Parts: sequence; C-alpha cells; structure tokens
Amino acid sequence: MAHQFIYQQAFARNIGWVTNDEQATLRNKRIAIAGMGGVGGVHLLTLARLGVGAFHIADFDTFDIANFNRQVGATMGTLGRPKVAVLAEMALDINPEVKLVRFPDGIRQDNLASFFEGVDLYVDGLDFFAFDARQATFAACARLGIPSVTAAPLGMGTAVLSFLPGHMTFEDYFGWGDKPDMEKALRFLVGLAPAGLHGGYLVDPSAINLKEQRGPSTIMGCELCAGAAATEALKILLNRGDVRPAPWGYQFDAFRNKLVRTWRPGGNRHPLQRLMMMLARRRRPGGEP
Repeated sequence: MAHQFIYQQAFARNIGWVTNDEQATLRNKRIAIAGMGGVGGVHLLTLARLGVGAFHIADFDTFDIANFNRQVGATMGTLGRPKVAVLAEMALDINPEVKLVRFPDGIRQDNLASFFEGVDLYVDGLDFFAFDARQATFAACARLGIPSVTAAPLGMGTAVLSFLPGHMTFEDYFGWGDKPDMEKALRFLVGLAPAGLHGGYLVDPSAINLKEQRGPSTIMGCELCAGAAATEALKILLNRGDVRPAPWGYQFDAFRNKLVRTWRPGGNRHPLQRLMMMLARRRRPGGEP
C-alpha cells in the first residue's frame, strides 16, 4: 500500500517545542550547508527532521570506507557514490517535498553567489582542513549579512560558535588572513574550543597530525554537533531563545560530563588565546606551523 506524505503529520511531534506557526516558518526557511561528511550530513538530516523546507548542499567528494566511523551516509551500498547525491536521497526520504539545490563540485569562487542566493542561514559542515572553502563561505556570510553557525566535533563532544550580522565575523575571531595552512589549522583548533575539554582524554596524541591533515573522530562528536547546531538554527530562524554570538562560544563534552561557556574578546588576539597558540606551537603538532 502506498503511503502518502503529509507535512503536518510528519512533523507533528515537533509541536509543543515549537508552535504551529513556528513550524510553518521553518517550512519556509532555506539553509545552506557546505560539506556532506561527518558533521554536514547529519546536519542536513537533523534539520530536515526539524521540518526546514529548503537546502543548498555542497560537496565534491565520494564515500570511502574510512568514512564509516562517523559519516551517516557512509555504508557498503554508498561506497564510491557522491556524498551530495546520497544525502539528498536521504533527506528526500524524510521529506519528499524538501527543496534541494545540489552543488556537486563543492564550494568555489564561481558558485558562491548561487550557493548563498535566498539563504536564511549557513551551517558549516566542511572538513577541518578545508581552509580556502571555509574562509570563502564565512567571508560571504559576513558580506551578505547571513547568520552562520559552526559546530566542531572534538573528541566526544562539540564546540559551538555562532556569527551573527552586526557582530564579530569569522575572520575577526580567528584572524586567518593570508597565513599559511599550518597556522590556520592551529588558530582554528585553538579558537574553536578555548576550554580544551577534549584534550585530557586523547589516548594517542600521534593520531593528530596537522601537517598531514589527519586526526581522530567519533560519531558521538558528530551527532552532538548536529543537535547543538540545529538548536542554534532554530533559535536564529525563529528569533526565539538566547543566541550569544562570537566572541561567545561554548563546549560540551559528554565524556567529561562538562559544559563550559567561553568569552574571548578579540578572538585569537585575546591574551589567553595567544598564550595557548604559543604553547601549541612549541609542541609542534605534526611539524612546524
């Protein structure tokens, strides 16, 4: 027997935490997500289950067996398939009415305008080491006045930063400029989670090598990211709830059973951040920055 999709029934269990009018608002919102891997894929599916009605999704990559530990779209049946195509199918299985614009070549300067056209919010799902694409997307958000959220999977937790129009930008906070990739990696790592809750239970530090662009990951971190980012998205899109933009941030670590809210005026220019970066350089993770 064929089953009929009815939006109001599919998302009825959201009502109570949101009103019927707010659910209708979410249905008419458009979110851009760059990256359909560890965090980006689960961002899309989480926001689709929230009832958001339209997405722009970008990724140039295909699924590999190394993705199995953390990426919701990675299965034996999807090996070698484009991530954008797989995640689009999964989102449409949740909501056949969802409007999807796919960017299968990833984020590039020549498609940034299309990627952000009509978008209400940007959620960062890029790989940690996608420096050029991340710098370009956040610069576009600042220029276009689009709110943006990044939630980093660190260990078995997440670190969350929101960048809102009229407040500190991504570049203001991290201070990347035209610095080399190793320096960007260090600044990103230190700036994402000033509380550093995840560092104390890393059992094999050699698993992190910034020079070789590799590091360990967990599905718990990715799924916590999606829950945190979707909650920030809900608050921003419905204009309800406390959203503290950068230089405010927070880190929740399920392994440590801790939540820490941080405030770093000046971002990585803050004295504590400069000290942390100096110590990180001395440790030389993966070689000289």
